[in-house]
Amino acid sequence: MRKLVALFTMLGIGLLCLGINGVKAQETIKIGVYLPMTGSVASYGQMEWNGIQVANEMKPTVLGKKIELILVDTKSDKIEAANAVTRLVDKEKVVAIIGEAISGNTMAGNPISEAAKIPSVSPTATNPLVTQGKQYAFRACFIDPFQGQVAARFAKNELKANKAAVIIDVAQDYCVGLANFFVKEFVKLGGQIVSTTYIQTGDQDFSAQLSAVKAAQPDIIYAPNYYTEDALLAKQARDLGINVPILTGDGAQADELIKIGGQAVENMYFTAHFHKQAANTQLAKDYIKAFEEKFKKELSAFEALGADAYFMILAAIEKAGSTDGTKIRDALSQLKDFQGVSGVITMGPEGNPVKSVVINKVENGKFVYVTTVNP
Repeated sequence: MRKLVALFTMLGIGLLCLGINGVKAQETIKIGVYLPMTGSVASYGQMEWNGIQVANEMKPTVLGKKIELILVDTKSDKIEAANAVTRLVDKEKVVAIIGEAISGNTMAGNPISEAAKIPSVSPTATNPLVTQGKQYAFRACFIDPFQGQVAARFAKNELKANKAAVIIDVAQDYCVGLANFFVKEFVKLGGQIVSTTYIQTGDQDFSAQLSAVKAAQPDIIYAPNYYTEDALLAKQARDLGINVPILTGDGAQADELIKIGGQAVENMYFTAHFHKQAANTQLAKDYIKAFEEKFKKELSAFEALGADAYFMILAAIEKAGSTDGTKIRDALSQLKDFQGVSGVITMGPEGNPVKSVVINKVENGKFVYVTTVNP
C-alpha cells in the first residue's frame, strides 16, 4: 500500500511538473529574427535590430502572451542566412520570422521558411525574386521595379539628366536588379546610357571604372550599391574632377556613408523608404518619439522598416487569432491600409506592399527630405 501511495505521489508530482512546463512553454510566442549583425552590411542589421527592439518595447505582447525575439546573426553571408532560418525553424520553433536585410541573403533563407510554412517578413529586401512564387514570404518595403522607375523619372525630370553612367556591384542581386530597372525606364524616357561599368563588394579602387565614366561625360551617375562602395566611389569621383550628381538606392542610406564619404557625398540623392518629415501616421509619430528617446538620434529608414516588419506580423497574428503559420500567412496577404511607421501599407500580389517612395539627399552631413512619390 505504501509503495502504491508513493507511486501515485510521484506520478502526481510528475504530471504537475509536466503541466507547469506545458504552461511555461505557452507563456511566450517566439518570433525569429535573422539579420547581418556582423560582416560587410552589418550596419543594416544593427539598425533593423534597434528598430525591432523599440517596436517590441512598445508592443511586447500579442494574444495575451509575451513575445520572445530570437536573434541569429547571418554574418552578411548567404550560407549563414540559410543556416539561421534552419535554426529558427527546427530548433527555436518560431511562429514567424523577420529578415533578412538584403535581397541575396533573404533569397537564401526564404525557401527554408517556405517549406516549413512559417511566414517571413523582410524589412528591406527589395529584389522582386525575394517573394516571387512563394506563399509565405512577405516584405515591409517597396520593390525594385518601382524604385528603379522612380529613380529614372527623378533623374530625367527633376535633375534634367539626358546621359547617365551606371556603376553596378555585380556581387549583389539587389544592385544588379535595381540597375536594370533604372536603365530600362531611363531609356524609355528618352535618356541615354553612355557608360556601364562593374564593381564587386569589398573593392577599394575604382579608378578604371571612373576613368571610363569621365570619358563618357554623363549628366548623372547612377550607382545603386551599398553604402561602403558608394562612399568610396563618390570620394574617388570627386578627386578625379567628376562633379555630376550621384543618384543611388535605398541600400546606400546609412550613417556610415557620410562617415566614410564626408564632403564627397554631399548632394547625393536616394530613392528611400522613409524620412521623419514625411511620417504621416499616428504610429510613426509615437514610434519616432520612443525611438529618439531611447537612442538619442534621428530615426532612419532601416530602423523604421524593422519596426514595420514586427508590427505587421503582430497585426497578422491578432487578425488570425492564432499562431498557426498558414493563418498568419493569410492575414498578412490581406493586410490593407495598415498604418505603419514608414507609411500606409497595403499588401499587393506576391507579398509585395503597395506604398510610396521617398526621395532624400545628403545636405550638410545629414539625410534630408526632398519629396514623396506615390505608387
